[in-house]
Amino acid sequence: MRVSVIGGGTITDEQADLAEAVGRELGRRGHAVVCGGRGGTMEAVCRGAKSEGGETIGILPGPNREAANPHVDVVVATGLGHARNALVPLNGDGVIALSGGPGTLTEIGFAAIHDRPVVGLDTHEVAGLEIETAADPAAAVELLEGALSG
Repeated sequence: MRVSVIGGGTITDEQADLAEAVGRELGRRGHAVVCGGRGGTMEAVCRGAKSEGGETIGILPGPNREAANPHVDVVVATGLGHARNALVPLNGDGVIALSGGPGTLTEIGFAAIHDRPVVGLDTHEVAGLEIETAADPAAAVELLEGALSG
């Protein structure tokens, strides 16, 4: 399955460790990672997925494919700016949301619009939206797998 992983472009070392662990877990289980393709959460999750042989897809806001982080296998340069935030959750079967700002919130909203299940790991709580909370990366992936199999 394809899993969209969303989160901040500027993150702490602890948040990077968490994102990388999510990527490793997804890669170990044979799931492809879809993300925004640049730095922060996006780079960390791709680095983790690649370390376990996983596939990574980066959907960039700009027109330049070279702007992708070095761990992205498939680069999609959109030239859409923030409007590309709709494409990140739309191209995954489900979403794992990590900490982030307004961009992450828009991606959570688009996931809801497109009926993608969202599992949160140290992320936002949004009134009116169902975001299942996970305790750790393995639990996040398991919750998402369960949501998609049922």
